[in-house]
Amino acid sequence: MMTPVAQRSGLGISARGVGKSYGGVSVLRDVDLDVRPGEILGLVGENGAGKSTLLRVLAGSIRPDTGEVLLNGEPAGIRTPKDAISRGVSLISQELALVPARTVLENVFLGSWDGWAGGHGRARDLQTFQRLQEETGFRLAPDAIVASLPIGRQQQVEILKALARGAQVLALDEPTAVLAGHEKEGLLDLIRKLAEGGTTVVFVSHFLDEVLSIADRVAVLRDGDLVATDDASSHQPASLVAMMVGRQVDVMYPTLPPVPEDAPVALSVEGLSRGMVRDVSLQVRAGEILGVAGLVGSGRSELLRMIFGADTPAAGRVLVHGAPLKAPSPARAMAAGLALVPESRKEQGLALTRSVRDNVAAPTLSRRRLGPFAKRKAERRAVADVARRVDLRAKGLGVPIWTLSGGNQQKALFAKWLLTEPSVLLVDEPTRGVDVVAKQQIHGLIVDLAASGVAVVVVSSEVEEVLGLAHRVVVMRRGRAVAEFAQNAAAGDVVAAAFGDEARNHD
Repeated sequence: MMTPVAQRSGLGISARGVGKSYGGVSVLRDVDLDVRPGEILGLVGENGAGKSTLLRVLAGSIRPDTGEVLLNGEPAGIRTPKDAISRGVSLISQELALVPARTVLENVFLGSWDGWAGGHGRARDLQTFQRLQEETGFRLAPDAIVASLPIGRQQQVEILKALARGAQVLALDEPTAVLAGHEKEGLLDLIRKLAEGGTTVVFVSHFLDEVLSIADRVAVLRDGDLVATDDASSHQPASLVAMMVGRQVDVMYPTLPPVPEDAPVALSVEGLSRGMVRDVSLQVRAGEILGVAGLVGSGRSELLRMIFGADTPAAGRVLVHGAPLKAPSPARAMAAGLALVPESRKEQGLALTRSVRDNVAAPTLSRRRLGPFAKRKAERRAVADVARRVDLRAKGLGVPIWTLSGGNQQKALFAKWLLTEPSVLLVDEPTRGVDVVAKQQIHGLIVDLAASGVAVVVVSSEVEEVLGLAHRVVVMRRGRAVAEFAQNAAAGDVVAAAFGDEARNHD
């Protein structure tokens, strides 16, 4: 049984008036939140609600535009992760901050290697390491290379690292998303044990049953606003879902053109599997927009990457206009008429130091070759034409693409693939981090492409966006396609399907 919060001692953490915007888009608005010493607070909300951003503000990874972080009621002065760590606050994010090529021991004491030149430092660290393992119940070999460990063990290394730094507040962002069942139970038991010892925990998870099983209280974020903070015992998963989806839609979606009855199947996916994605099959006809909804970690992005050949499937196959893609690769996919607008434009889609023209022209460069040289005049004309088509606004097409706004960078990403004249367009998070005007323009572009006969698959964390753009919606959960809805489905039903059967009766 958990120790009552009032009886625990430790470090409390608070947000006061915290706000954060990117490119005119508000991610957090005037958030006031208190996490009591020794408490486990569950933080829930849909994808894009601001949960991860709030954790990063608390841990110094992101500076808020407004507001501040308090520790035990006093201004904390947290401006960087180093500040947070020195004050006892550690963030364990979905992307583990480890050095894969180094040992477990080196990672646990990362940043505190002062004494490692001599044997005394290592001996001292080994002693601390063994004590932490006894306290947590972990069984890690100190000299094992982190890259050789399964993801669950790597997460244990991250937790030991936080504890070695003296963490009194742990901010955990989707800690169970990639763990197997027994690993999840072990981690949840450890979190309970840490809280009983006085550690304050902010726990973010899309698995509402886990949140309610572990949290003292639960806070709900909706579109950047903190809409409720209640005792966890007063909620069921269904009631949390109801609070998470009850909002107005600010974006008007274009009218979808009907899919012709005789439209041929442009894309077929048969039994596609790799890693967490398991036995997914779907079809998309020419002129149809298929939406794919699901939570972070459901396999949405991984599915698109397999369809495009960026990741090789372990089983199953992809057919484009009835012809199978043999030995899938991006080059073969592009030759067959596929294009992929990836989830992260900065990490996967654009070369930020290169010009707008270079980025947009890159996939079709071979079409404008004259021996070893590019036909620059033809390139400039082609890029200018497609830039006008997507209403890409820049001081010039020769400027570095990093100088553009987020919305114009996203338009450049679309322009880059439109030059390939695809018959199947895969789009992952089409409007992430763009303002409302750019969002409406991108929506219009997607619908226009479908009207011209392009088959489109859209993945989005925003349920309203999927429903507003798609003729049909497939929901993924834990690597499988678990449900399908028509365009006029209720947003709550789609979210409930993504969260699981326990949330289906929230209406």
